[in-house]
Amino acid sequence: MTKLVTKIVVSTSFLIIGIVFGMWGSRMFISSQAPLKSSINSETPLLPIANPIASVKESKIKPTQNNHNFITQAAETVGVSVVRIDATRQVSLDIPTNFDHPLFRHFFSEQIPEEHTEKGTGSGFILKEDGLIVTNAHVVEGAKVVSVVLKNGQSYEGKVLGVDPMTDVAIVKITAQNLPTVTLGNSKKLIPGEWAIAIGNPLGLDNTVTVGIISALGRSSTEVGVPDKRVKFIQTDAAINPGNSGGPLLNAKGEVIGINTAIRADAQGLGFAIPVETASRIANELLTKGKASHPYIGIQMITLNQDTIKNGHIPQNLGFNIDTEKGILVVKVISNSPAEKAGFLAGDVILKVDNQIVVSALDVQEQVDLSMIDETLLIEIDRQGKALTLEVSPQDFPGDF
Repeated sequence: MTKLVTKIVVSTSFLIIGIVFGMWGSRMFISSQAPLKSSINSETPLLPIANPIASVKESKIKPTQNNHNFITQAAETVGVSVVRIDATRQVSLDIPTNFDHPLFRHFFSEQIPEEHTEKGTGSGFILKEDGLIVTNAHVVEGAKVVSVVLKNGQSYEGKVLGVDPMTDVAIVKITAQNLPTVTLGNSKKLIPGEWAIAIGNPLGLDNTVTVGIISALGRSSTEVGVPDKRVKFIQTDAAINPGNSGGPLLNAKGEVIGINTAIRADAQGLGFAIPVETASRIANELLTKGKASHPYIGIQMITLNQDTIKNGHIPQNLGFNIDTEKGILVVKVISNSPAEKAGFLAGDVILKVDNQIVVSALDVQEQVDLSMIDETLLIEIDRQGKALTLEVSPQDFPGDF
């Protein structure tokens, strides 16, 4: 019994001691927090706390409209001259003969429509204050109804004055006055690496501005993927999407250097524009004559160099030997063409056109394009080692060629 009492007394003593130490420890912990709390609320914090209202008042950043760079200036200046073009055309349907059979009609009494309405959107830019607009031929060609929408939202009925499928240039007229116009630049002075600014209405998103550089110059229609065109294209990596067609490509000064016209669907960052000189010349011909003339001499040709010969780009079984690696080989002379009348033969190698040295088929085509109908061109050739100069008078490209 005495031992039991002793154990109880000892246990109780330890319990009392534990409570006392616990109370003392908690007081020490609380007192140790007091200085920390006061330091956070002190007038000299470890890190200064920003005053939101004071920060706004003291900001030196000016409004966006005052932070102009060449891109914003070009977009503001030229953007008002860029239009959206909505074109509606009737497209015929090629209905299989079997679908028009009486037995088919017996089960499907509803008349099959032979045509349907197709709507498309493109871009354009105002060339003259009275409403003359330049765009792509593929935007408005065959359109039954053309609607032109300005940046301010005003809509006008457009009249197609002319289209030229060979260069993909067209002009449209709206009835208006004192419209803002673009300034034309010079694409011949461009250097790859220069800035390029595209403005248009991709996917119907009006007045979209994209920026890139001039990637290359003088791209052939075959390289671009439109072999039926007679244009040496400007290549750019400024984003061009469906709906950009017909919009302007600008230089850093905001001058029009081309018309956005094509993209390579199998790659990104490959956009192409028609040089402004070509577009301006064609637009002027469409306006004054109602059609564009394309000088034509009537030869098929290929550039001679180590690459074309080594890689087998020269057609086989031509019927003549090729003993040079430079110049432009005449592969075929079109019957009853200006070239045939001038005495050209398959196998001739072109060296100069009007005293200008030519090194590619594109060079020859460019010289012909720069000539006039019925104007005499002097073409120097090599015919099996013999130098000859032939006189040829280009004619207008035949529409049924």
